[in-house]
Amino acid sequence: MKIFSPLYERAMRWSRHPRAPWFLGGLSFAESSFFPIPPDVMLAPMSLANPRRAWWFALLTTLTSVAGGLFGYLIGYFAFDLIEGWLRASRYWGAYEQAVAWFEAWGFWAIFVAGFSPIPYKVFTIAAGVAQMALLPFTLASFIGRGARFFLVAGLMAWGGPRMEAVLQKYVDRLGWATVAAVVVGVLIYRV
Repeated sequence: MKIFSPLYERAMRWSRHPRAPWFLGGLSFAESSFFPIPPDVMLAPMSLANPRRAWWFALLTTLTSVAGGLFGYLIGYFAFDLIEGWLRASRYWGAYEQAVAWFEAWGFWAIFVAGFSPIPYKVFTIAAGVAQMALLPFTLASFIGRGARFFLVAGLMAWGGPRMEAVLQKYVDRLGWATVAAVVVGVLIYRV
């Protein structure tokens, strides 16, 4: 069943759109403070479709993500009381509590790890504001963590270039179904 091929083709078409960098910047900003979809879903196909601009895309993603992280910090610093009820009811409350614990233990390194890993960075930006983490270390850790992640993604896609695009196009349905199966197995293991 070919469900993932049309999605892949659409993503590649969108990644070549003249306004795609604007959308990438907007997504990167939003994801760092309140939106659930990571910018990698745009950065990877854009870097794959246009390898010569991959480093520019990575820089754009990093800068707008850090700006969004600063917005998330401000939300935590000034408006946490307004969002606390929503956060408690959302699936992010556990991650928020983990972020607070990490801040107490590691500070700078908590932001760095959250910026680089698939952990919800937005939760850490808000928690950093609530904890009133010093702004300079927060910003520096965000630049390093987010930059390392986005330059790695863009670099791998640019390195693969047209060859990787052809391989992905050929195997995208198999990879998609394998990912779905891995998620289902992971959920089952987690529940047991």
